[in-house]
Amino acid sequence: MLMNQKSFRNDGFAGSGGRMGVHAAMAPDALLIDERIREITMMCDRENPIYEQIGGFSIALYPIGFFDGDDLMSVPDLDSREAAAVLSTYFEEVSLKDIPPDYHISAAGDHYLMVIGDPMFPEHFALLVDNRSPRPFFSKLQFFGSGFDSLAELVEAFPCEDPSRVPEIHYFRKIRFGEMTPASKGRIYIVKNDDR
Repeated sequence: MLMNQKSFRNDGFAGSGGRMGVHAAMAPDALLIDERIREITMMCDRENPIYEQIGGFSIALYPIGFFDGDDLMSVPDLDSREAAAVLSTYFEEVSLKDIPPDYHISAAGDHYLMVIGDPMFPEHFALLVDNRSPRPFFSKLQFFGSGFDSLAELVEAFPCEDPSRVPEIHYFRKIRFGEMTPASKGRIYIVKNDDR
C-alpha cells in the first residue's frame, strides 16, 4: 500500500458537470475525485452492490488518490489497525471549526476524513465532500454499499455499546505532499560530525 503522491495538473478544464457539480475554481484533482466516486458508486452502490470485497476504510481513501492503483479493483482492503496507521502517518487531526463551512472537495486543495471511533481503533471513515449538502459525507456502510450520508445517519449506523452515548467523532485533514507529518512536528534533530 503506497500513497499516490502524483498530482493531476490541468489548468484548462471548466468542470466535471457530474455528481460534484461545476465550480468556478476547481482543485487540480477535482476531476479525478469525481471519476473515482462515480466508479465506486457504479461498482458498490447502496441500491445494487456488485463488488463488495472492499471495506469502508479503503472506499473513503480511494477517491482522494491515496492508493497507487489503476482502479477500484486494485485497491487493498484495510483493517482497523492499518487504517489507524494511515491516520497517524498521512493525516492530522483538526477540529470541526477548522473546516470551512462552505467546503467542497472539488474547490479546495485540502481533503478531510470524518472518523467514527477512537483514531487508534477506528470503526469507520467517511470522506467530506460538500459541507453545504444535507448529506456531506461519502462512505461505504458494511451491509449497504457506498453512498452519501449525513452525520446523523452515520452515527445511527455505528451505535455505541451504551445507547445513551454518541460514538466518538474526529476530523482529519490529509497532509499535503511535502508537509511535515504530525509526529515530526516540534522535533529537533542534532547531527554531530566527529570527523575533525
